[in-house]
Amino acid sequence: MGRGRTEIKRIENPNQRQSTFYKRRDGLFKKARELSVLCDADLLLLLFSSSGKLYQYHSPSVPSAKELIERYELATQTKIWRDYIVDRNAEIVKVEQLCDALEKQLRFMKVDEGQEYSLPDLSNVEHSLEMGISKVRVEMERKIGGQMNKLESMINLYVDDVFTIFKVRDRQQERYGLCDKIDGTKAAIHLGLSVETSKI
Repeated sequence: MGRGRTEIKRIENPNQRQSTFYKRRDGLFKKARELSVLCDADLLLLLFSSSGKLYQYHSPSVPSAKELIERYELATQTKIWRDYIVDRNAEIVKVEQLCDALEKQLRFMKVDEGQEYSLPDLSNVEHSLEMGISKVRVEMERKIGGQMNKLESMINLYVDDVFTIFKVRDRQQERYGLCDKIDGTKAAIHLGLSVETSKI
């Protein structure tokens, strides 16, 4: 009797998932080797695990994966490596432009008395300084508000503690007063009994 067909879905148990990944990876690489040898095919197999680890296989007849990728680029008229380099160069240019702009702005912040500035330059410096001051003020107000809230909560706790101390003291005084009353009553009773016994 044959094995039942299993439903293809994500394995929830991480240990079982990892074990299945390694078994299937080995099976896939074995099939790739067999295809390469039996059919004299050049192939490249790239596999990334869920943790991002790279596993690769390429035909023994090809010295490197890079050569197969270059052949792929020729066959499909796409430029994987060059597109990456162009994107990287464009990113480098953007970063250099940003650095130049920041350096220029820093130079404006340090106004040199000996250097001549145009009115638009000075206006830009003034605008930047005003924006910086407003940001500083907002941050100061936020910090002061936080400190005031903290002090207010500390004062509230202190006041609660003082009220609790007064309540405890009042209760203790009531108890002492009650004890005095009880002692007085006991003394009166004792005196009353002693008077009556002396009469007898």
